Amino acid sequence: MKSRNDIRNIAIIAHVDHGKTTLVDELLKQSGTFRANEHVEERAMDSNDLERERGITILAKNTAVQYKDTKINILDTPGHADFGGEVERIMRMVDGALLVVDAYEGTMPQTRFVLKKALEQKITPVVVVNKIDKDSARPQEVIDEVLDLFIELGADEEQLEFPVIYASAINGTASVDPDPAKQEPTMEALFETIVDTIPAPVDNREEPLQFQVALLDYNDYVGRIGIGRVFRGTMKVGQQVALMKLDGSVKNFRVTKIFGFIGLKRVEVEEAVAGDLVAVSGMEDINVGETVTPVDHQEALPVLRIDEPTLQMTFLVNNSPFAGREGKFVTARKIEERLKSQLETDVSLRVEDTDSPDVWIVSGRGELHLSILIENMRREGYELQVSKPEVIVKEIDGVRCEPVERVQIDVPEEHTGAIMESIGARKGELLDMINNGSGQVRLIFNVPARGLIGYSTEFLTLTRGYGIMNHSFDSYQPMQSGQVGGRRQGVLVSMENGKATQYGIMGVEDRGVIFVEPGTEIYEGMIVGEHNRENDLTVNIVKAKQMTNMRSANKDQTTTMKKPKIMSLEESLEYLNDDEYCEVTPESIRLRKKVLDKNEREKAAKKKKYAESN
Repeated sequence: MKSRNDIRNIAIIAHVDHGKTTLVDELLKQSGTFRANEHVEERAMDSNDLERERGITILAKNTAVQYKDTKINILDTPGHADFGGEVERIMRMVDGALLVVDAYEGTMPQTRFVLKKALEQKITPVVVVNKIDKDSARPQEVIDEVLDLFIELGADEEQLEFPVIYASAINGTASVDPDPAKQEPTMEALFETIVDTIPAPVDNREEPLQFQVALLDYNDYVGRIGIGRVFRGTMKVGQQVALMKLDGSVKNFRVTKIFGFIGLKRVEVEEAVAGDLVAVSGMEDINVGETVTPVDHQEALPVLRIDEPTLQMTFLVNNSPFAGREGKFVTARKIEERLKSQLETDVSLRVEDTDSPDVWIVSGRGELHLSILIENMRREGYELQVSKPEVIVKEIDGVRCEPVERVQIDVPEEHTGAIMESIGARKGELLDMINNGSGQVRLIFNVPARGLIGYSTEFLTLTRGYGIMNHSFDSYQPMQSGQVGGRRQGVLVSMENGKATQYGIMGVEDRGVIFVEPGTEIYEGMIVGEHNRENDLTVNIVKAKQMTNMRSANKDQTTTMKKPKIMSLEESLEYLNDDEYCEVTPESIRLRKKVLDKNEREKAAKKKKYAESN
């Protein structure tokens, strides 16, 4: 079979923070893809504001660099398990993968998760040991760890013969020698290894067309854009083609535009041939996994599997006393339009209508997946309320099963007892414990996903911020009985409307932790703090000090107020209980009770208790 030696298709795999996006930046710069005077932002591939702030890649993206006579298509993959659906599809589009590993941290759970998907697709790996310039680098041990991981994940003999490049992406240097002193001032060693090791795509452009969509994009001018690979044949602008839908039906359409990639830009091209990665427009309802073929030769490629959602939340129109004050889009119609438009590009998301026109059930791959959607909506001016995240329970062979996560925890030795106890209480099962004598211990557990909701805050407290926790979806297993995880403390709930006063706050400080600052507007039923007992307590933090002309005996003592605990969106979502909502607006994140009136709330709680006891 003829090969196309002018092209290579590779994916980049790495754990969060191992320098994958910085490495792509360097490859773009050194390949001369940008003009000398062109301004390129750091982490050029992370185009979304949230990606830049959090330093993570959320959406898979593609770019291309020209090295000598070879065009190298690079697909940047998300390292976080919540975006695993993207990863699996990317692996079908490429012939090789760069596995980027930190020279100190070694292999991590998310690397494991993505690498497993790559090896299953029989992809040729190249290992890049990054951050070799760090004083704490331990390249030899890291390579041994990588080899162990490959063996554990069932790599075949060819995959185990992987080449290794030692690099410092931030300095733009690379070498085949593990000695940091022998780093060469360019990425040439990496470019050469890619061209020599990664197989070139087969050149079968004379055969009938097969193009499969792996990613979706959306543009107001041309509508949906399908990004994928031409596996066979040639596709031209203006050509009449058949789209083989997932449900078995076939639709005919005309290719209006084809875009190739160079650097970070999309360039219009007239035709694409076997091996090319391109974006195609002209199809209204194209979906991931569908195949484009000639009208007279309809032969579909195997369907791409998309990860099922494991977590769901209820989204509601905001109906708090402050509804409509801060948001631009507050109506049910606007929120529904926004959720439906998210479905255009996010294939792991599900949105279901309910009996109420103001309420939707939104399911996603995990807390991060859903909280990023909520954060994006908030920034765009939407106002809404959401309920506590709940895991999606499935029935498998007549047994109720729940999602279980594989959790890897790295902590200083002195905290291991507390961690094992706290995860044990959340029905976690210890799989492995590795103590490499450096004072750090690595613990590996399987934990029901519902046990991890809200655990990260407790984890940081238990390890005083020194612990690192990573988790990825493992499997569905029979449901554990009883309560798993959840919040143990009650909350402080406001009984009045008004502005929080320093006097009011200081009056209830000894009852728990306060969440609001003086001057914050409060309404009845809003959660203003955490109670230090297990029951909820209604408090008045808007009351002002009575002014009298009598001098008090302790007048001269100055009192200081504790700093309030202000929670981020993710912490707020994790904190919620079944009878609470999180109100999200462009300016505020508030926690509230579903039933705002104290008497009504007590009646509802009594009814629930009565129903449970019978």
